[in-house]
Amino acid sequence: MSRPQLPELGLSLQFADPRHRAALPRHKVARWIRHALEGDGEITVRIVDAEEGRELNRSYRGKDYATNVLTFDYDSDPVVLADLVLCAEVVEREAAEMGKTLEAHYAHLLVHGTLHAQGWDHEETAEAEAMEARETEILARLGYPDPYGREPR
Repeated sequence: MSRPQLPELGLSLQFADPRHRAALPRHKVARWIRHALEGDGEITVRIVDAEEGRELNRSYRGKDYATNVLTFDYDSDPVVLADLVLCAEVVEREAAEMGKTLEAHYAHLLVHGTLHAQGWDHEETAEAEAMEARETEILARLGYPDPYGREPR
């Protein structure tokens, strides 16, 4: 039985904050994103420090703090065009607080951001449940546990 073909991905991986460069090899980042893509994509992933993360969050969302991932989606048809910006300090702190590996948390946030770039959202309860279920399914295929820490059914 053949495995389904994953979408094509043009990936730019940038490290404004180099602290996690070794934890984010290009092939893993590409694999995580490709599993979350529903079609071909051109995606830039930028790892930033807290200062840049805070400035971007303040400028684009009106929130004066650095957040874990920001998704800037530009188009999704016929190709997903997006920038995913992750704040290294926030990702590291959250992983430690949740008892997750840094790799598992980055995998989750990149899947999460990629889904946002394709129109998924979690503002309403039903949307959040659907998005979380999709994230959990994708991460399970990638060999990671439920990112929300729920027990398997």
